[in-house]
Amino acid sequence: MEIIAVIPARYASTRLPGKSLKDICGKPMLWWVYRQVEKIRGIREVVCAVDDVRIADVCESLGMKYVMTSAELPEHISQIHEVSEKIPADVFTCQELRFHILGAH
Repeated sequence: MEIIAVIPARYASTRLPGKSLKDICGKPMLWWVYRQVEKIRGIREVVCAVDDVRIADVCESLGMKYVMTSAELPEHISQIHEVSEKIPADVFTCQELRFHILGAH
């Protein structure tokens, strides 16, 4: 079974524009997510679904695979659908850029 992990990276994110490119310890957030997703067993390929040339340029410079998607898509699920039309695979899994904060009292 061919499984592709797709990381949606929309520059015009409504909550935090440019989130994928925000610096964390000298690397963009997208780089950290990409490297962690690469470690998942069973994933054939990791692809960033990008909607802006600024994100594409960063992917290119850091050796991350990407597919350019329309900037007019309403949400990240539409980006994944667009990627599925360009890359053949049996399963596409979404790996989102999200923060999970755990705290203890």
